[in-house]
Amino acid sequence: MPLPIKALQDSITAPLLPPNILNDSISVDSVETDSLSGKKPLLLDQIKYKAKDYVKLSQKDNKIYLYDEAEIYYQDTELKAGVIVMDYIKNEVYAGRLKDSTGTYSQLPYFKQGTNEVRPDSIRFNFDTQKALIWNSRTEQQAGLGQIGSDAMKVYAEVTKKENDSVYFLSEGKLTTSKDTVDPDYYIRIRKAKFVPKKKIIAGLSNIYIVDVPTPIALPFAYFPLSSGRTAGLIFPTFGNDPQRGYFLQNGGYYLPISEYVDLQLTGDFYTNGSYGFRGNSIYAKRYKFRGNINFSYENIIQSQKGFDDFSRTSNYNIRIQHTQDPKASPYSRFSASVNLGSSQFFTNSLNQVNRSQTQTNTFASSISYSKTFPAYPSVNTSLTLTHSQNSRTQAINMSLPTFQASMERIFPFAKRDGIKKGIVQNVNFQYDVNAQNSITTTEEDFFTSEMFENARVGARHRIPIGTNFKVAKYLSVSLNGSYEDVWTLETIRRRFDTDEQAVVTDTIPGFDRFNRYNMGASIGTTVYGTFNFGEDKKIQAIRHVMRPSIGYSYAPSFEQFYDTYLDGDNEEVQYTPFETSIYGRPSLSKGNSLSFSLQNSLEAKVRDKDSTATEPRKVSILSNLTFSANYNFEADSLKLSPINMTGATEIIKNVPINFSATFDPYAIDNNGRRINTFNINNGGGLFRLTSARLNTGFSLKSDMFKKGGGKSDQDDQDQDPGYGNNPFELQGARDGQPFFQEDDSDTDDVDNPLYKNEMPWDARITYVATYNNSNRQSEITNHSLMFSGNIKLSPKWEVGFNSGYDIKNKGFADTRFAFKRDLNSFRLSFDWTPFGRFERWYFFIGIKASILKDLKWENRSQPFVSRR
Repeated sequence: MPLPIKALQDSITAPLLPPNILNDSISVDSVETDSLSGKKPLLLDQIKYKAKDYVKLSQKDNKIYLYDEAEIYYQDTELKAGVIVMDYIKNEVYAGRLKDSTGTYSQLPYFKQGTNEVRPDSIRFNFDTQKALIWNSRTEQQAGLGQIGSDAMKVYAEVTKKENDSVYFLSEGKLTTSKDTVDPDYYIRIRKAKFVPKKKIIAGLSNIYIVDVPTPIALPFAYFPLSSGRTAGLIFPTFGNDPQRGYFLQNGGYYLPISEYVDLQLTGDFYTNGSYGFRGNSIYAKRYKFRGNINFSYENIIQSQKGFDDFSRTSNYNIRIQHTQDPKASPYSRFSASVNLGSSQFFTNSLNQVNRSQTQTNTFASSISYSKTFPAYPSVNTSLTLTHSQNSRTQAINMSLPTFQASMERIFPFAKRDGIKKGIVQNVNFQYDVNAQNSITTTEEDFFTSEMFENARVGARHRIPIGTNFKVAKYLSVSLNGSYEDVWTLETIRRRFDTDEQAVVTDTIPGFDRFNRYNMGASIGTTVYGTFNFGEDKKIQAIRHVMRPSIGYSYAPSFEQFYDTYLDGDNEEVQYTPFETSIYGRPSLSKGNSLSFSLQNSLEAKVRDKDSTATEPRKVSILSNLTFSANYNFEADSLKLSPINMTGATEIIKNVPINFSATFDPYAIDNNGRRINTFNINNGGGLFRLTSARLNTGFSLKSDMFKKGGGKSDQDDQDQDPGYGNNPFELQGARDGQPFFQEDDSDTDDVDNPLYKNEMPWDARITYVATYNNSNRQSEITNHSLMFSGNIKLSPKWEVGFNSGYDIKNKGFADTRFAFKRDLNSFRLSFDWTPFGRFERWYFFIGIKASILKDLKWENRSQPFVSRR
């Protein structure tokens, strides 16, 4: 409230205050000291004060008046206001606003004690008791782990009583996270409350107001945690109804920060038909050492009701572990883990709908490894790895428990370690590496049982590669190479024909055994440059063609000494190798003797720059790569020449990479589609038969590209081959229970939201894939599809996203998804709709964006089902 103090010009010059007037250690006047005053001032430090307009001392009232930009400082207390009245007998101050002739208030009080800040209309504060009365106070309290901003809780109160440094009592308060501090779009009204800054608010009757309209959402009492950092507490569940399992509570539980390095979150689901699930999630981290997380999920799923024919009970589990070591922890050793294993149908049949986005996960893979480097020359790298791969469709599991690897750095025995290596002898080099593993193949049914070890295979492989390289005639690069391998195994097989059973019997013989193999090869290659000049006055001034031809030869002998024979039922000899079960392959019975060809091409042009001030022409890539490769097998009885493979890539259209490949067969085929030992040209056809081809391209478009001086499109989507790997058209965060769009932390509350705009920012991504097959004269396009996705901002607070694809060959759309987002300042509204496809569904969400009140939400979703075919 404003203080009724009239600003009058003092006709008498105010005497200067003694510098120690507020210092209780020095007596002001020993004669006129009031002997009845038994209260001793408790001021422990000097009070500093100043004002812009004037400082007036009234000895009659025992007060000091500060006017216009008044400030007082005492220990950790800071007070600023338009007007301040200080009673130096009671050690109290009164602060208020200034009011001009138009009735406008300015210079509202600012009170800070320690790290607590309050911005009221007026305040009364006692330096001795540290108590205060505050009218229309406004303060901001950070909650959770975020930074001051949208997640900060704003606390308003008509009357606040400061009891001590840590306790305040509020009357008629408002709590909100809205960025608009003057007219919040929502708030929680509290009648009475106890407020402990940076810790909690305990309130009585509380209910939500939206645009100053009361709602029936109320609680007889409420608790609001305001602690910054990690604090133990309950996790509010999500309510809903499942037609098959009844009413449910999902994702409710408890959060526990065990220490500053590790925490634990326990959540669970419960359904009225008896189904349930629980999850444990722990995140740990130590700066400059390591970080990681552990997730465990278990679900007990009940279908139908007990006593019915379709009643079933199944259990699923999933374990995920991630651990990374900080590179600063140890320069020569490293430990890492990435584990994902569990029931094959965990995501497909999961109770929790947040797992629905991973229903098409087909493979679970895990890897735990420890590596260490011995830096002394010659350095040696070692690693010990445990791997796991699980196919969710076939339920087959492959594991390596463990794999040991060691490799020694390359050694040049005929050259100085730091010298320049010249010639064939000095470039001779060799390495050594060893790989040993225990390989296990099992099924999900036998997983974690003794049966999983029955088919375990143990082996090791030692390898010594050797090579050298040199120049011939200055322009030809020649390399010679060879490799020796020694393979160890702990079991072999023996085959025999059982005359009684009239069948071949294979016996497993435990015990150590070994075989070796070796090969050698040579290659020669060069680089040829060709330039075609058209003149500097031409638009295309020159074209440069670079060719890199190479020829390679490889040879490997037959290792028939590692083969044995047995007589079959017809008394004929059958060859086999006892090392068929070796995890590093078997020795080859046939001789390897082949010649390989390769020709790499690149083509670029020099083009006159459109910028007349440019002094150099601009380089344009026409073909970044065009490679032809084939090989000729001297040992083959027929069909010695392999098909010719062609791969290429170009970006002749800016920001539109095009990748293509094809296979050409020089041999003809018979009426049954089998290759015959007759060249196609001798069979009435062309020089080569096109047997397969593939073309794929993709590009991104943005509205900014079509502006004057617009920038390039995002290259992130172009770095990978369109149509392979990660889907570049997946909406970010597109999963049930989560927003489809990345949250924008920028402040858009002060942006107008017109119905129509001159500009609507948008982006789009398109991929085109086509494959062709003609291996048997069928001349068939096997895949012909177009995939596309994008986003468009209809207004600063309306955004629409889509993700779809069209199969041109089969004339049908892929899973199509639309996502709508509305920014409601303090609230977020989103709607996700998949109208058709394999998984038809919809999901609606509206809730408060601030993490501290994220459980104040309403969401609804359809039930998943596989569309009828």
